[in-house]
Amino acid sequence: MTDPAPTIIRPLQAADQADWHKLWTGYLTFYGSTVADDVYTSTFARLLGDDEQDYHCLIAEQDSKPVGLVHYLFHRHCWRIENVCYLQDLYADPTVRGQGVGRKLIEAVYAAADTAGAPSVYWLTQDDNQTGRQLYDRVGQLTNFIKYQRPA
Repeated sequence: MTDPAPTIIRPLQAADQADWHKLWTGYLTFYGSTVADDVYTSTFARLLGDDEQDYHCLIAEQDSKPVGLVHYLFHRHCWRIENVCYLQDLYADPTVRGQGVGRKLIEAVYAAADTAGAPSVYWLTQDDNQTGRQLYDRVGQLTNFIKYQRPA
C-alpha cells in the first residue's frame, strides 16, 4: 500500500467552483439533503466574498485535486465579548477518508479561530454519524446540548 499524497489546506478560490459543488453535493447527500441551484450559486458567491459575517471555506487538496471542504462562520455570542466560531459543514471525499483530511480541516478552522481571537469552535453532527464522531471525540469535547428547531 502506498502512502497517501500530502494534504494541503487552502482557502477556496473561484476556480474551485466545480470541485466545490461536487464536494458539497457529497456532503448534502451524506445527510440526505439537497438544495436548489440558486442556493449553490449564492453560497459559493458568499464564500468568496469579503463580508466577515458570511461563511468561510477551506479546501483540502491532494495532488492538486480538491478532496475535502469545511465551511465555518464567526458570530457574536451573548456570553462572551469575543466572537465564536461555528463549523457548519465538514466533508472528505470517501476515497480519502481515514487519511487525516477531516482532522486537518478541523485544525485549520481552529487556527483561523485563534487568528480571529475566537476562543470557541463548535459544531453539530447526527448522533448516528459514528465514523465522524470517532474523529470528533479525538479533536473536540462532546457537550450535553440537544438541538431543537422550529417545525416546518
